[in-house]
Amino acid sequence: MVRKTKEEAQETHAALLNAAEQVFAAKGVTNTTLNDVAQAAGMTRGAIYWHFKDKNALFKAMCDRAFLPMEVLLNEITSSTDDDPLFALRRLNLHFLHKTAGDERQRRVFDIMFHRCEKNSVMQVIEEEKAKRDECLNQVESLFVRAVALGMLPPDTDTYMAMQANHAYLVGIVHEWLEDPSAFCLLQKAEAMVDMFIAGLRACPPRISAGCNAQTAPAASPAA
Repeated sequence: MVRKTKEEAQETHAALLNAAEQVFAAKGVTNTTLNDVAQAAGMTRGAIYWHFKDKNALFKAMCDRAFLPMEVLLNEITSSTDDDPLFALRRLNLHFLHKTAGDERQRRVFDIMFHRCEKNSVMQVIEEEKAKRDECLNQVESLFVRAVALGMLPPDTDTYMAMQANHAYLVGIVHEWLEDPSAFCLLQKAEAMVDMFIAGLRACPPRISAGCNAQTAPAASPAA
C-alpha cells in the first residue's frame, strides 16, 4: 500500500507539472494562478500545496524537470577527459538545439521562459537558480580551458568570453526560432549553425586583453 501511495504521489506531481506547462504557455506566468493550474489538472488547490509551497516552487520544478537531461549530459561530457574538447562542445551544443527543436516539453518550457515569463514574477526563482546556472557555465568553460591546454586554441584565448559567446549564440538561436519556427527548420540547420560557430572560434577566438578596464581617451577638441 505504501508503494502504491508513493507512486500515486509521483503521478500527481507529474500531472501538476504538465498542467502548469499548459497554463503558463497559454496565460503567461504572471496571469496564472495556482487555482488555474489545479483546474487544468482536474485537482484541488490543496493537491498543489501538498507538492509545492507556491507558484515559484511550481515554476522551478517545471524548469528543473525539463533541464535535468541536459544537466546529466553536461556532467558526463565535462567529466570525461577522453574526448576532443571542441568536439565535446559540438556534441553538447547540438544536443541542446536538437532537444529544443525535437522535444515538445523542452520547446514549451523555453517558450514560457522567453515569451510568457515576466521576470518580476519569478525573480526569486531566478536568483535561486543563478548559482546552478553559473556552475553549468563554468563546466562549459572547462572545455575551452582544456582546448587551450591541448594546443587546440591559442594560449591567450579568453576562455570566459568564449563560453559567454557560445551561451549567447545558442540562447539567441533558440529565442529567435521560437519567435517564428517557420523561419527555418532548427532540426535540419542546427549542425551547420553549430559548425559555423566552432569554425569561427578556431579561426579567431576571443583573446585576453584590457577589455572594459581600459580607459577611453577623451576626444580631441576641434581646432578653432
